[in-house]
Amino acid sequence: MMAGVIRRLDETVVNRIAAGEVIQRPANAIKEMIENCLDAKSTSIHVTVKDGGLKLIQIQDNGTGIRKEDMEIVCERFTTSKLQKFEDLTAISTYGFRGEALASVSHVAHVTITTKTADGKCAYRASYCDGKLKAPPKPCAGNQGTQITVEDLFYNVSTRRKALKSASEEYAKIVEIISRYAIHNSGKSFAVKKHGETVADVRTLANASTVDNIRAIFGNAVCRELIEVGCEDPNLAFNVKGYVSNANYSVKKCIFLLFINHRLVESSALKKAIEAVYAAYLPKNTHPFLYLSLEIAPHNIDVNVHPTKHEVHFLHEDSIVESVQKHIESKLLGSNSSRTYFTQTLLPGPAISSDDVLKPASSSAAAGASDRVYAHQMVRTDFRAQKLDAFLQPANKTQTEPSELAVSECGSSRQPEQCDMDMQELNDADLLAGISEDLDIEDFMGDVKETGDSENSSLLNPPPRKRHRIGSDVEMKDDEGAGDTTDASVPKRRIIKLTSIKELRSEISEQAHKGLQEMLQNHSYVGCVNPQWALVQHQTKLYLLNTTKLSQELFYQILIYDFGNFGVLRLSTPAPLYDLAMLALESPESGWTEDDGPQEGLAQYIVEFLKKKSEMLYDYFSMEIDEEGNLAGLPLLLDNYIPALEGLPMFILRLATEVNWDDEKECFESFSRECSMFYSIRKQYILEDPALLEQQTEELGSSGTSWKWTIEHVVFKAFRTLLAPPKHFTEDGSILQIANLPDLYKVFERC
Repeated sequence: MMAGVIRRLDETVVNRIAAGEVIQRPANAIKEMIENCLDAKSTSIHVTVKDGGLKLIQIQDNGTGIRKEDMEIVCERFTTSKLQKFEDLTAISTYGFRGEALASVSHVAHVTITTKTADGKCAYRASYCDGKLKAPPKPCAGNQGTQITVEDLFYNVSTRRKALKSASEEYAKIVEIISRYAIHNSGKSFAVKKHGETVADVRTLANASTVDNIRAIFGNAVCRELIEVGCEDPNLAFNVKGYVSNANYSVKKCIFLLFINHRLVESSALKKAIEAVYAAYLPKNTHPFLYLSLEIAPHNIDVNVHPTKHEVHFLHEDSIVESVQKHIESKLLGSNSSRTYFTQTLLPGPAISSDDVLKPASSSAAAGASDRVYAHQMVRTDFRAQKLDAFLQPANKTQTEPSELAVSECGSSRQPEQCDMDMQELNDADLLAGISEDLDIEDFMGDVKETGDSENSSLLNPPPRKRHRIGSDVEMKDDEGAGDTTDASVPKRRIIKLTSIKELRSEISEQAHKGLQEMLQNHSYVGCVNPQWALVQHQTKLYLLNTTKLSQELFYQILIYDFGNFGVLRLSTPAPLYDLAMLALESPESGWTEDDGPQEGLAQYIVEFLKKKSEMLYDYFSMEIDEEGNLAGLPLLLDNYIPALEGLPMFILRLATEVNWDDEKECFESFSRECSMFYSIRKQYILEDPALLEQQTEELGSSGTSWKWTIEHVVFKAFRTLLAPPKHFTEDGSILQIANLPDLYKVFERC
């Protein structure tokens, strides 16, 4: 056989082969040119792409530009401003050093460069082909910096062009490259968009931090779970800094952004070492988010080991990898001592009744797969079901003295059927016996003519409230006269025609949120976390409700809708307003200082002031103040509910200082707000410790109603029918969705 003849390849063939090594796809070309922009001290880089970069790539920066004298050779191989001799590689601090990027691009595409330096009078534009200048640079208008346009990439390498994936996949790789450089180069603005589009797919700001850029590109989910890492070792001459996700965050594919001496590179050894640490914390087959910037002494690193420079070699690699691994492991150990779970206010989904979700067991199998309800979609509770404890009063100890309570018939805002049921379920005298030494209840029966299921009535159009007037009260003391009440003795509901009240009612209706309303109407009560927070279920979602805020809004709406039609909670022994005011002024909560004057004088002023308003308070709000300045009665806002009387002194003080008594509408609104605050469930006035509660019960000689029972069977029962939740509850954290069944199934599937 004859030996083959060795020939010198044509220069064009050599350049195209070399270009194929450096420019493997459009993303490689953009990476090389972005690094040139950063070397030119650019602070703003804009990239425009057409057909995944095959048809057009345009990169605009505001860097130092290219001198006119250098434009002739700028696209020739091995022409660079960053390196003069081989030894300079040991201290290289720029991205580029070979001078091959633009040369390689010009051999497989049509390149046009427009550039202007800071001292140039105008910009110059030139076109290149196969590394050669087509024509002398022409002066033109232009901004400081350089604009490089690459057209018809791989037009002369048909095999490479055909081997590339779709335009959308190539564009995704371009976006990925630019995103990584944007995160690493905080303080510089990056933007990438498709040709003809007005909105950029990735955009970062010049004044944004690294965390801001991660949030803009990867979202809040990863950003709020980041741990900052950073360590250095003078002996190994390296330091590392960056951000890694904690044990609460995981994704199906590892996101690893590694920069070594500011170069975007890959290191399989470092990646494996770090993932081995996370394997102990994350669910199986899930991975973390990692961004690390590793700086190594330039003389310890070899950057010239790969045509595309996506790999580097450095001394003491095993020791450095081990050091970084240990540091990240220590950070994870610290973060894992206490897991943090973030909640987000979410609205209920589309209104779906239980009948729409729960399928009867007798459904025919022939109904088809479309009727099948999967386990993660099933609602296993029925909000209409009642609990046994609703019929059982919390256990009372034997009373040593007869009750002093005066209790009237049902005076709720609910339907007649509900009133009858409540009278059968609960003994009001027993319920209120815990505070028999302080209170005497007097309620008056209203005229009730509505029918229908109040639990499903619309809260946006609240039913007329049924409260009672003092003029013809029907009082029941102990058990005398319990069955003597007749229709003849029941007064009619008072109709309020005040414009201010109509406007306040209209505002409540306008601000009501239908989604939250449907959720409250059809919720299943789960339990109390504490007096301030309670859990409820609606369909397949679990919600955390702020009982304090919701009850405050409930009582405010009751005060507005039942204006002038309240029953009375009458104190068995009237409380002097002067003593109440003095108690409030002595409390740090009042904010009283010596500059405000003597407490005795202020207390006397409050008494005289409220005595002047007593007629109006009695007529509109059933709040009784006698001629001697004693508080004799409070409005009955909700059946079987007594406010915490520990808040009464502060309530009296705020009536005199916080209510606007000059304007009618503001007066009614501010009074109702203060009153609703007093009536609301407030944690500071509730004894949670069972031992302390039992001790208080023994001191009183009787037992009070459990606060948990009251919240579940009185307050939350009222939420169903009487509360029109305002829209701001979706934004202020009053109602939080903390779990839903489909997501829980996903968690269990990963474990």
